[in-house]
Amino acid sequence: MALRTVFSRRTLASLRSGLCSSISPIGNRSLVTFSLPDLPYDYGALEPAISGEIMQLHHQKHHQTYVTNYNKALEQLEEAANKGDAPAVVKLQSAIKFNGGGHINHSIFWQNLAPVREGGGEPPKGSLGWGIDEHFGSLEALVSKMNAEGAALQGSGWVWLGLDKELKKLVVETTANQDPLVTKGPLVPLLGIDVWEHAYYLQYKNVRPDYLKNIWKVINWKYASKVYEKECA
Repeated sequence: MALRTVFSRRTLASLRSGLCSSISPIGNRSLVTFSLPDLPYDYGALEPAISGEIMQLHHQKHHQTYVTNYNKALEQLEEAANKGDAPAVVKLQSAIKFNGGGHINHSIFWQNLAPVREGGGEPPKGSLGWGIDEHFGSLEALVSKMNAEGAALQGSGWVWLGLDKELKKLVVETTANQDPLVTKGPLVPLLGIDVWEHAYYLQYKNVRPDYLKNIWKVINWKYASKVYEKECA
């Protein structure tokens, strides 16, 4: 059983989209592999909200590790599937979910941030701004809700602003570890904030609320608005 029978073509296409993937030949087959995406700004461009040292370590070390281990798990899955080793296929699912989720989440996270000189921190306008007012009362209320839920999240994980495509409403959700937002249902991630300690500890120590308070100064609402408008079209 080849990898293509484990993942549908549509699923593979959606995974490849925007996540810096390539196709590596294996015999007469092809294996999807992923690579670390470039940041759209310099490591120090988000200071003082997020230090350049944190950004470099976060991107080059943490995200790269997820990419490396994701590719390794996919290769092992291909081998196990070809051998018909069902227990090995099942065993690999946790590594694929964790490392694949880490790659997906961070690829979104980098785009959710922007230097102040490039519009970082500017409030959302247009349909997303109206949607936030409709579902949360105000942008300030949304920020307070996300900050509270992010600060209260036990251990490591993410706090998200998502679009529920079935109910056509904006929602705030948290996910544990590196679970992507899709594990919560038919939700499209508009904005995700990493609340793992590696995202803030060098600068904010154990005071996660301070990190959450300051990250809004470099949030890229333009990106979130583009995704929202595309999904609502």
